[in-house]
Parts: sequence; structure tokens; C-alpha cells
Amino acid sequence: MSPTPPRLLPPLTERTLGGTTIVELCDEIDVVTCALLKSPLDVLTDTPRLDLVLDLRRVSFIDCSGVGLLCRVRNRVLARGGRLRLLTGSAAFRQILRRVHLTGVFELCHRLPEDLVTV
Repeated sequence: MSPTPPRLLPPLTERTLGGTTIVELCDEIDVVTCALLKSPLDVLTDTPRLDLVLDLRRVSFIDCSGVGLLCRVRNRVLARGGRLRLLTGSAAFRQILRRVHLTGVFELCHRLPEDLVTV
């Protein structure tokens, strides 16, 4: 009998600072990890008026399914009257957003917003 393969966990951590939920994503956001991230992010984005920061600073790779997941999160948050900010310093990620004409769609931050640093 072969051993059961280990269950993959979504590469995210969640914390709350002053009413803002910060979710840190790491490693790769691709078709495999999107399948793991979808459910916990859907549960999170069921919250009305959610103030959400997705910290992408530790993401090393994102493909089109990852960009699609970010769009899904954005749409769910905004539909419930919330706010979504993406925390990234990656020029490559910003280039991806430019190429798919999503530059103005997301609120981008280079560092943790000031109102959260002092909390």
C-alpha cells in the first residue's frame, strides 16, 4: 500500500490590524495553488465591507490563473462594499498588469499603508 501524499496547504497567512485584514501570499500563484487558495479566499471575501490587503511581496511567480484569482477577489470584495489593496514592489508584476490592461483596476501599494504601520 502506497503512502498517502501530503495535503498541500495554501501558501497564505492571515492577520488583522486595526480592522484591516492582511493576507500574505507567498511562493507561486499558479493553476495548482489557485485551486488551493480559492476556497479560503472565498470564505474571507464573504465578509461585508472587508478592508483587505493582499501582501504579494513574497510571491515569486504569478500566471494568468493567479491574475484571474486576484480579479475574483477584487470583484467579491467590491461587490460587498469593501476595499482591496495589493502590496507589491515587484516591477514584473506591475508589467503583467500593464500588459493585460489591469493597471488602473487594482489599488497598488509599495509598502504597508501608513495607517496600518502605526497600529
